[in-house]
Amino acid sequence: MRIVVAGGTGQTGRLLVDALRERGHEAVPASPSTGVNAFTGDGLEQALIGTDVVIDVTNAPSTDEAEATEFFRVSSENLTTAGAKAGVRHHVVLSIIGLERASDLAYYRAKLAQEEAVRSGGVPYTIVRAAQFFEFLDVILQANTRGGEIALAPLRVQPIALSDLVDHLAVIAESDPVDGIVEAAGPQPMALDEIGRRLAAPGLDVTSGGRPFFGADIPVDALVAGPSAYLAPTTLESWLTDRAR
Repeated sequence: MRIVVAGGTGQTGRLLVDALRERGHEAVPASPSTGVNAFTGDGLEQALIGTDVVIDVTNAPSTDEAEATEFFRVSSENLTTAGAKAGVRHHVVLSIIGLERASDLAYYRAKLAQEEAVRSGGVPYTIVRAAQFFEFLDVILQANTRGGEIALAPLRVQPIALSDLVDHLAVIAESDPVDGIVEAAGPQPMALDEIGRRLAAPGLDVTSGGRPFFGADIPVDALVAGPSAYLAPTTLESWLTDRAR
């Protein structure tokens, strides 16, 4: 199949393009650096000619709610409009577990707007809500570090290895659209403060407390996958072992 990956030159997109090519697909990265801009629409119609599946793993260039919302909404509208014209049969978009439960986060509200644009886009779709990546955990720790202390609430998360996620996205691209939401997460929920103690650099003290997640007030299990989620095989322990090699 010909599969266009919007955001295909970013961290997730590069791995996804590689995974799709290893499975025998014609995977085409689409981003401003390749002459395709989902937000402005530049190069989009040409890029989607003959395309079977579009996978959108783009990330907003700003965390400001208005700017992120506009980016996700407009990009999704452009992708689905061009996709419908080109005969794309499946639009896959990467989203985040717990958007409604964690809607105190402005970025999550922007992602909800993206999902709504995909639903209204006229192309059969699958929304893949994924848990936080193992590769994102250091960012969470840094955002909550003040001096020599990392303040993390015992919020539960269910992180997934990025390599597992891109493999799963490839399987979804090969499958029929569900016209709904599916979830993907790691094998087990873990308290964020306990993860912090595992990952913190020497000399940093991890304390339990503060507001749960990037300053947002969200329920303790808001970011945990539901019972029907795909659970990836890689554990935090094995991921850390591989990272240390």
